Amino acid sequence: MPRLPDSGFDRVAAFYDRLARLVYGHALEEAQEALLPFVPQRGRVLVIGGGGGWLLERLLRTGKQLEILYIDAAPAMLQRARRRYTGFRQPHRCTVSFRLGTEQALQPQERFDTIFTPFLLDLFPPRRLQRLMDALAAALTPAGSWLFADFWPLQQPPPRSQRLLLRGMYLFFGLISGVKARQLPDYVHHFEALSFREVYSRGFFKDMVQAKVFVRGASGACCVTKGYDPVLYRT
Repeated sequence: MPRLPDSGFDRVAAFYDRLARLVYGHALEEAQEALLPFVPQRGRVLVIGGGGGWLLERLLRTGKQLEILYIDAAPAMLQRARRRYTGFRQPHRCTVSFRLGTEQALQPQERFDTIFTPFLLDLFPPRRLQRLMDALAAALTPAGSWLFADFWPLQQPPPRSQRLLLRGMYLFFGLISGVKARQLPDYVHHFEALSFREVYSRGFFKDMVQAKVFVRGASGACCVTKGYDPVLYRT
């Protein structure tokens, strides 16, 4: 049976989280966790490319009443996330459904109050990324928020150490997982093309990793801060 598109992370599912911690410490997890306060108290949440379920478990722990759709293209990653969910014994107020595939697995009528893309957008070359982001934007409600955690060096051009780390990352995942991108996307171009604006940002791992919140046009109001308590945010 041929592999599904974008399913190459099957090959690293068993050790991906450990590898990420080895290279980046807890920075990737901290970037995702910094975005949890922006998830509404109740609503529909899409997590796409969430991997083995670390983020899903953190969403369950928030105590919020969420209807979560968890999509991943790698069967082994999705299986790990399912196991993590079924093994979660603490009381929570979320309903979770799992779906194997890419953004093409979304139904035309599906809409979400929050879309979470944890370390997903850096994997794709420009045209493929544009199709992905177009589909996600169409699935987000007009007042919804796009929660972004990914590699986006604050310093441009990035320091040599960051350039070398990114080059090694793309080489490794290109060989092992079939990642087609060779460099970080022009995120600003893609978000601006979809009329999204940034309303929150916080850097991690010497600002090589960014946690950001995007909303459409003039919707929402936020104080851009480096703190964990974005209390001024509202839609």
